[in-house]
Parts: sequence; C-alpha cells; structure tokens
Amino acid sequence: MERKVNGVTIECVRGDITKQVGFDAIVNAANAELRPGGGVAGAIHRAAGPELYEECRPLAPIRPGQAVITRGYKLPNRYVIHCLGPRYGIDEPARELLASCYRNALRLAEEHGISSVAFPAISTGAFGYPLQEAAEVAIQTVLEMVPELKSVRVIRFVLWDEEALRIHEETLKRLVKEE
Repeated sequence: MERKVNGVTIECVRGDITKQVGFDAIVNAANAELRPGGGVAGAIHRAAGPELYEECRPLAPIRPGQAVITRGYKLPNRYVIHCLGPRYGIDEPARELLASCYRNALRLAEEHGISSVAFPAISTGAFGYPLQEAAEVAIQTVLEMVPELKSVRVIRFVLWDEEALRIHEETLKRLVKEE
C-alpha cells in the first residue's frame, strides 16, 4: 500500500531489502562495527559482497542514531545507508535514537541526491524494539521529514513478514488519510 504526502510516495511492502530493484539506496539496520553479522546486516553484506565491509571498516564504530553511507557494490542499489538503531531497554532515549536513524538516513539521501530509499524495520529484530512502537516512530519521523525533502521522492518500508507489514500499513493509514 502507499500514500502520497507533499509529492513524496510512502509505501509498505513485504519483501527482501536486498532485492529492491529500481531504488537508489537501501538502509542497513547495522551493528556498531558495521560488520556483516546476522539479520538485515548479514543479508545486505552477503548480497553486496566483501567490498562492502572493506568500505565500512574505516567508518566504524557508529553510535545509536547515527548513519553513514557507502556504495552498494553487487546490490541492485547504488548506495547503502547504514544506521545503528537503539537496543530496546538499553540505549536511551530509545524513541529519539530510533527517530534519529530515520532522520539521519534521509538527510544523507538528500546530500547525495538520492530519489528513492528503502528502509527495513530498524531495531525490531535482535535489538528487541516492539514492532508497533517502532512503526509509529519510523512513519511519524518520515512524515516530519517530508517538508525538508527535495530529492527523495519515494520512501519504502520493506517488511520481512505479514505481521510487520500489517502493523506498518495500519500505522501509515492512521497517520496519513487518503487524499
């Protein structure tokens, strides 16, 4: 499903973040050291190839809420924006740190003239952020950023399973009424 806000399309799809053909950038739910690891980070590093980690190494470590950008290598995307989300119940204030991930990723996209960005549900896997709360923070933050966006025209949330998709769709519908 999708909604348009001030000329920016915001959409929710179920799928694999590493297979977002036609998107300039995908976002990695990274770890502090920007290592391959598991979950989204592992999948992105496996799909991009070892060159991605070579570019990441001098950029690490990053702090919760911070974002850095690299090339996409073997991915179908020109760029990967790496964000370190908060570990729920550990990194505080979790809500603000998670919002910073989305803000900082979109600011980097703007700086690089990126027109389309695909996000995973940052911090909802191993970092334990409750899905409903994370969807609220993600979508609300994106909506707050829309007026500042000049180059970014499409923002996609790529969700791994039906529950995550349902929650993100319900949140988007509630926060953005159809025009």
